[in-house]
Amino acid sequence: MEGDVSRLIAIERDAGEMFRTVGLDAIADAEPDDPDTLRAHIEDGTAWVAESAGDVVGYAVASVVDGDAHLGQVSVIRGAQRIGVGRLLIERVERWGREQELGSITLTTFVDVPWNGPYYARLGYEPIPLNEFCPGLAAIRANETANGIDLQPRIAMRKPLGSDQPRHLTG
Repeated sequence: MEGDVSRLIAIERDAGEMFRTVGLDAIADAEPDDPDTLRAHIEDGTAWVAESAGDVVGYAVASVVDGDAHLGQVSVIRGAQRIGVGRLLIERVERWGREQELGSITLTTFVDVPWNGPYYARLGYEPIPLNEFCPGLAAIRANETANGIDLQPRIAMRKPLGSDQPRHLTG
């Protein structure tokens, strides 16, 4: 498991380098998720990886926050970005949320970073007004602020997890 955790940390560090392209060097320099947190996600079955040619190139982690699925992290190495790896990971987390019979999925992200807020909006996520934050989501945002992540405006977003999966016709 330690090798798995080390690989996830390396993926997050590599993916974080993209933030330098939009002037967010402090985000690129930030420490990745805590190894104990990643271990817990692996043990709980709330961590998923994407592989290419036998190598892990991306990962996502989720949890339940305020009765909703919450996408805590999705990272893809730069060499595997912009080919749908992140989308597949997000779809896997959404499927997990439906399997858990949760009504929505939430996340927090930068408003204007192209592969953050605008990307999630294209995937059907909508901003959550501050007055609709439940305690867990408010705590996540407060923790992000306390840890200096609010270098550019951030938002929380939500997507309903209805049965939006393609239906196969038989006949």
